Amino acid sequence: MEAITGLVHEERLGAVATVVEGEPLGAKAVLDRESGIVAGGLPPAIADDVVADAAMLMDREQSRTLDYSGVSVFIETLAPRPQLVIFGAVHVAQPLSTMASLLGYHVIVNDARGAFTTVERFPDADKVLVGWPDEIRDQVTLDSRTYVVLLSHDARFEDPVLPWVLESPVRYIGAMGSRRTSANRVEKLQGLGYSQEQIDRIHGPVGLDIGAVHPGETALSILAEITSVRYGYGSGEPLRGTAGSIHPRR
Repeated sequence: MEAITGLVHEERLGAVATVVEGEPLGAKAVLDRESGIVAGGLPPAIADDVVADAAMLMDREQSRTLDYSGVSVFIETLAPRPQLVIFGAVHVAQPLSTMASLLGYHVIVNDARGAFTTVERFPDADKVLVGWPDEIRDQVTLDSRTYVVLLSHDARFEDPVLPWVLESPVRYIGAMGSRRTSANRVEKLQGLGYSQEQIDRIHGPVGLDIGAVHPGETALSILAEITSVRYGYGSGEPLRGTAGSIHPRR
């Protein structure tokens, strides 16, 4: 319990692995994504495989019962709140902030326009930061559990934000704009020397195609795409007419 409490308190990605069938029944280990087993223990013959599988499940924030030659192990992922950073306090940002908060995200909203970037407009955000991206960088940590949505394609915002996020390990980068705007963005980044692999990290135009028109609908399409990336699963197609399990299985 001390190890689990430590993971939760420090907001570290971890998991608890428990033998639920086979011997020794009930054996349990607490895993840290970065350092492996930090408490308890597992049968030596399967420990390395469990740690490797747990790492993949943690990265996708999934929990599964897996079988190892007759020994079944339930791996329960312990994931801290993911972070959503929204650049641009436009109309879409308001429902996006609210919906993301309801889904458990730690939400940060940033814009240089103080009249738009207010707690009153974003009551569900955890942080509302006024200033240009270069001015607020020390107040935002971009890590592998961070999702970034750039809703303002003003060059004064894009130019400092894109290099910052492309050089970080963020899980998702979404950028608002038309197909022409997105194509111009790609051309500009290519001219700056970014590789195609780096540029392909940007989801632009942002969101899934659900026929969104209004700001709330656009926010929904963005969160749908983020959810698909977050769990590494889902086609974005209607479930009706598809075969197989709705939820991912190994």
